[in-house]
Amino acid sequence: MAEVIVRSLVVVFVSVGIFFLWIGIVGIIRLPDIYSRLHASTKCDILGAGLVFTGLVIHEGFSFNGLKMATITLLILGSSLAIGHAVARAARRTGIEPHTENREELIRLERERSIKEAIEKGEF
Repeated sequence: MAEVIVRSLVVVFVSVGIFFLWIGIVGIIRLPDIYSRLHASTKCDILGAGLVFTGLVIHEGFSFNGLKMATITLLILGSSLAIGHAVARAARRTGIEPHTENREELIRLERERSIKEAIEKGEF
């Protein structure tokens, strides 16, 4: 019975971790600027890799290999935070501005412009 619970926990942790890794990959590909991509990549590392390694630690049990995997998990979590902060700070210092374009605002302005053109042409 205990083995079924342990295997179920491993499957849940690894599956959720892989889900967050995929979400992070999609975020890195789709997001517009370095700050948004950095946010996606750090969340991908922290949640995705952290949950996958936690599942592997549970699978391995209380052993030397489990201790090594737990150490790797902590190193990934700590380094991801530090690297994300360093990259964001370097981007800010080099003058890279955050993406400020509002997509909904652009759609609204385009719609208003097309309505004004239709009124001027007498189509409306």
